[in-house]
Amino acid sequence: MGREFPIRPIVGVGAIIIKEDEVLLIKRGTAPSIGNWSIPGGGVELGESLEDACHREVQEETGLEIQIIEQCAVLDRIIKDSINRVQFHYVLIDYLCFPVGGNLQAGTDASELQWHNIHSLESVKKMTQKTGEIIYKSIMKYRGKL
Repeated sequence: MGREFPIRPIVGVGAIIIKEDEVLLIKRGTAPSIGNWSIPGGGVELGESLEDACHREVQEETGLEIQIIEQCAVLDRIIKDSINRVQFHYVLIDYLCFPVGGNLQAGTDASELQWHNIHSLESVKKMTQKTGEIIYKSIMKYRGKL
């Protein structure tokens, strides 16, 4: 099944990777969302657990090894084409993570990587407001548990 004009939603994972007051964002190098800032992540492969997919996607896109702290969001992303057909449809499970190793470098569909202060995400150009809200709320919820 292709990702574009799928016959059913595709399950994906995302990693909200934090260190102190910063979150790692990637600039997407492929469709959908090419050129937009987002969190690392991608599709779950057949037979792969959600957490294994998260580890793999982060390694492929950022070169980092992570420790998953908790699942923090479940959402959908539906993108329609100019004649209102569903071009992309993802069900996404996001995890809050800490970096624990590896060498930071853009790979696979990430064209660029940057650490951003979580208190100024609204200033990041070409990132959806919803992405910034999910990142901020997830981090604040986790910190509230400490």
